[in-house]
Amino acid sequence: MLDWSETAAIARKLPPVAAAPAAASEAAGLGTIDRHGGRVSVDEKRMINCRADVNQLLPLKYKWAWEKYLAGCNNHWMPTEVSMQADIALWKSRDGLTEDERRAIKRNLGFFAASESLVANNIVLAIYRHLTNPECRQYLLRQAFEEAVHTHTFQYIVESLGLDEGELFNMYREVPSITDKAAWAIKHTQHLDDPDFKTGTPAADQAFLRDLVAFYVIFEGMWFYTGFAQILSLGRRNKMVGIAEQYQYILRDESIHLNFGIDVINQIKIENPQLWTSAFQDEVRGMIREAAELEAAYGRDTMPRGFLGLNAALCEQYMHFIANRRCAQIGLTPVFAETDNPFPWMSEAMDLKKEKNFFETRVIEYQNGGALAWD
Repeated sequence: MLDWSETAAIARKLPPVAAAPAAASEAAGLGTIDRHGGRVSVDEKRMINCRADVNQLLPLKYKWAWEKYLAGCNNHWMPTEVSMQADIALWKSRDGLTEDERRAIKRNLGFFAASESLVANNIVLAIYRHLTNPECRQYLLRQAFEEAVHTHTFQYIVESLGLDEGELFNMYREVPSITDKAAWAIKHTQHLDDPDFKTGTPAADQAFLRDLVAFYVIFEGMWFYTGFAQILSLGRRNKMVGIAEQYQYILRDESIHLNFGIDVINQIKIENPQLWTSAFQDEVRGMIREAAELEAAYGRDTMPRGFLGLNAALCEQYMHFIANRRCAQIGLTPVFAETDNPFPWMSEAMDLKKEKNFFETRVIEYQNGGALAWD
């Protein structure tokens, strides 16, 4: 992740860089090829409104984006490589889980089942179109694939446990606490997906920045974390261990997604300081506060009575802790009073160095390209 204390100091010495808005086809990399254009230099590359050829990956300007792409590739996994036998037995057992635990699991799966698709839609329909940097786009392609793997994960869980797929995959339209979050997020993508939308004006550039905050900082960086805490808490008690293992791999992916998004937001701020006005900062803080309130309502719905080690009040406290942390990561003052992390074990779950060796848990032999049979 970028060292923003050093970079911000440099940015304060630089005047805003004015860039003429590129045509939509040029920004997408689909414009007419300039046969006499000069070679791209590092200094010409920018996050948004870049006139340089977006089809030319090298030379790299944002090496952190390339490093996150490589990290994503190194984290490759597939849900079907995780055994669900213990989970199936526990789910079918009459006394294996309480009704409160079953409700939380189903609501959790229902939220994530559609949410991964919503994030993927935002990447391919909005962010990719307007982020005019090839190394960042390279990471977005990897992230889009990971979102597909995550959606596959929930299909695999639903199929393994014999759950009602219509019930689970339609919760984002039928359960108000889930619908409210999905609707809140979709409105940001809808604006950017307008065929007539293009960056290049302060209002449009702020709209793009607002979308990045909504999906990276809030959707993936806040809302997913209640779900992770719920399932990993069960896993810590040796319940639904297959789902918990898959969630831990999703959490590993999401940690990189979040850090990538924060780096993109902060880089855009450096290159376009005129966008990060006091009014816009207040708006973003308001978004984060509203998102935490929506998540608190979701916690009360998924855990009306709670279960061992977890309840809605603790999840709300955790969300306040996470919200303040996200504010600090993008240079905002906290929106809530300082609070302790009620789930300190989540930090360990996110520490990749402490995770068990994924390749020791696989139940299907891994095949790399050299081992595949092509006949």
